[in-house]
Amino acid sequence: MKIAVAGTGYVGLVTGVCLANYGHFVTCVDIDENKVSLMNSGQSPIYEPGLEDLMTKNIERLSFTTDYKNAYRNAEVIFIGVGTPEKQDGSANLNYVFRVAEQIAECIERDCVIVVKSTVPIGTNDRVENLIKRKLKNPVRISVASNPEFLAQGTAIRDTLHASRIVIGAEDEFGAETLKEVYKEFNVPIVVTNKKSAEMIKYASNDFLALKISFINEIANLCEIVGADIEDVALGMGFDSRIGNRFLNAGIGYGGSCFPKDTKALHWLANFHDHELKTVKAAIDVNENQKLKLIKKSRKYYDSLQGLNVAVLGLTFKPGTDDLREAPSLVNIPILLEDGARVKAWDPVGIKNFKKLYLNEIDYYESIEQTIKDADICFIFTEWDEIKEFDLNKYRELMKKPIILDGRNCYDLTSAKNANVTYDSIGRETINNFKPVLFNSW
Repeated sequence: MKIAVAGTGYVGLVTGVCLANYGHFVTCVDIDENKVSLMNSGQSPIYEPGLEDLMTKNIERLSFTTDYKNAYRNAEVIFIGVGTPEKQDGSANLNYVFRVAEQIAECIERDCVIVVKSTVPIGTNDRVENLIKRKLKNPVRISVASNPEFLAQGTAIRDTLHASRIVIGAEDEFGAETLKEVYKEFNVPIVVTNKKSAEMIKYASNDFLALKISFINEIANLCEIVGADIEDVALGMGFDSRIGNRFLNAGIGYGGSCFPKDTKALHWLANFHDHELKTVKAAIDVNENQKLKLIKKSRKYYDSLQGLNVAVLGLTFKPGTDDLREAPSLVNIPILLEDGARVKAWDPVGIKNFKKLYLNEIDYYESIEQTIKDADICFIFTEWDEIKEFDLNKYRELMKKPIILDGRNCYDLTSAKNANVTYDSIGRETINNFKPVLFNSW
């Protein structure tokens, strides 16, 4: 089929490339000429494992352009995959979605299914359909359908090509059957429902996972108080098929482009309709507090970080991506700097983006060894494999004081004991081989 995709962020670009991989002819549209030029040369503007390889593989069926008029004119299906960033009040900014809808209404010259792939509040698809029908320039038949994405950054290609399910929200046979044809080669379960239910499935899914993360973090915090081990607790819980073992890894909170934004958006929508989602509100509050867990732990070892060398391992919100959105590093590093610390940072892919925010205030290094050398304390914010595979003995050998605050539970406790380091993680016993250095003054 001839398909156009509006937007080349994680959702739009991954969707377009994966649809091309299944034989469709796809044109991806973006307003940024430099970005389009980069993609036409076979390079991805975002860091996503396997994406550039798939772009190269399907280059004969894949094109990128800023010319939305030609892209939309004769497309059989148009996917809207633009951003819906969070507004100050927590609601979703739909300006980009509606702008694309107006462009589609202006350009299309054949019967067409318009598919909202972006995460949008319940009822948005109806608004998009009304807008397009009101502004149509040509007498063509359209159907607007909801088709939410369920991809995760770092595994986006796998999550799309081998999706757990495909959700189609459509009010007519034209929209539903066309989307079934689009996805006929995917060989995964397809859920067909109405548009509002499809929109709600997306929010409910993301918010449930966010709630699950916040729940296990609260249990982890209690484990520290009563002397239980959160990893054993999560293991015992995970064997229950009603609970499952995914999203039960305790840490310093969730980040990224989805969970923070989507929990706030659904909470805002509920309040707008005079309804309170108490569990979602609790998940938001717990997550915000959890991001400061390591800062609070650091006070056990130094009453101030003034003048100290502080190593930071991991800047992105999760491994496998260069995305910094809602990353714990963005909350913690300003506090470290304000406290007077000399921050030394390492991340395998996130440094370039972090330099856009902190170019000269932080020292960046290409290896973990360089970063922890002569450090007085080390914060771990992202569970990169390079960190999990790093020899704990090197912390003792290279740091001034091997005090490791691990927000992602990268190491097992026995290894930490054997390495003779101070190791303070989330929801587990603290391995403390050094006395606190309180009343630090410089």
